[in-house]
Amino acid sequence: MSATAPSRGTFRPSGKSPAYRPDRRRRSRHVYNLVGVVAFVVMAFPVYWLVISALRPNNEIRSYDQTLWPSSFTFDNFQRAIDMPNFGSAIQSSLIICGTSVLGGMLLSTIAAFAIARFQFIGRKAFMMVLLAVQLLPPTAMLIPIYIQLNELGGLNQYWGVIILYLVSSLPFATWMIRGFVVNIPRELEESAMVDGCGRMGAFWRVILPLLAPGLAAASIFSLINAWNEYLLAYIVLQDNDKYTLNVWLMNFTTSRGTDYGALMAASTLIAIPVVVFFMFVQKNMASGLTSGAVKG
Repeated sequence: MSATAPSRGTFRPSGKSPAYRPDRRRRSRHVYNLVGVVAFVVMAFPVYWLVISALRPNNEIRSYDQTLWPSSFTFDNFQRAIDMPNFGSAIQSSLIICGTSVLGGMLLSTIAAFAIARFQFIGRKAFMMVLLAVQLLPPTAMLIPIYIQLNELGGLNQYWGVIILYLVSSLPFATWMIRGFVVNIPRELEESAMVDGCGRMGAFWRVILPLLAPGLAAASIFSLINAWNEYLLAYIVLQDNDKYTLNVWLMNFTTSRGTDYGALMAASTLIAIPVVVFFMFVQKNMASGLTSGAVKG
């Protein structure tokens, strides 16, 4: 045997020892869990402070010695918020504007996404690029031309003026999101339905649309949050107190005598409840909708 040949008992596998890798994975998992907990606390703390402030007595809210847990709880802030003038009309305005804009936006974006994904036409790529470019423009940059156009069309102080603005603002993103789902649906499903006697639109409504439920859920919650939380456009377009949406109605808690922070926090908590309830109903479809539509396209 040569002197340079390794002996049988001295063989060592290359790389790190097997016991090191599980420990490394375990430490990495602990780090990720810690980062996740910190991120959750940072995001959840404003919501916690909002709810706790809504339940604090007013004198404790104005105190300089703030604590994480109030010394006592009260529902007077909620009562003052509900008794504020135009509360009912603000709810009505928000429901009409947001509900109509979300339903109309989902209908138009679904049809547009189907056309982009299934048909070849002149200017198709340019149209898709325009959709992305529109998303880059902030609403405040278009506020003056929007106001002038609505004034010429008679849309100022009208529900339909705000509905159109909210619908158009959510249309590009919703179209892009739903398009990813349409691309992932095999064309053979439509062709089979058309062979069985369905037309193009019949195959769309009976076959394609039910498969788009996750994408529609994700796009609708995005559109609803944007419309429900929007303030500037509604404040500019709507001019009567009885037509203000809930976000504009919150201005009533700030007067020349100061701000009623307790009632303001209580009203903000009440405003957030409808979006949370809606999210609870569509959260399963939304979770899959945010990922499955991005696999292809």
